[in-house]
Amino acid sequence: MRGNNKGLAQRGAVIAFGDYALKAVDRGLLTSRQIEAARKAVSHITKRGGKLWIRVFPDKPIAKKPNETRMGSGKSPTDHYACIIKPGRIIFEIAGTSQSIAYEALDRASRKFPIRTKFIAEDTTQEKGVL
Repeated sequence: MRGNNKGLAQRGAVIAFGDYALKAVDRGLLTSRQIEAARKAVSHITKRGGKLWIRVFPDKPIAKKPNETRMGSGKSPTDHYACIIKPGRIIFEIAGTSQSIAYEALDRASRKFPIRTKFIAEDTTQEKGVL
């Protein structure tokens, strides 16, 4: 069953660990490959300086039937894993870097995702537009 993805994020909607964060604006699914690509982009920009927290985990199995398969014959095998993202959910947090480096790193990470996100800072509640 697909389930539903209504409402806003109740848990994981505030910065808990770092100074800067990437917050979801849209709803959707993030696959494990997208999360890993974003993590690599952040570590490349920060040159492995600072600390990165990944606040989401892909624990929803997504099933897919092979191509050219007849209908029926039961549920298909698991193809990949994804995590459900609701608006307001914190995806990444970063600390130990300047705001300009954190913004650049999280901007590069946001390009790996199929949903809109925004950069937020912990010390001030100002939000810097949609990435």
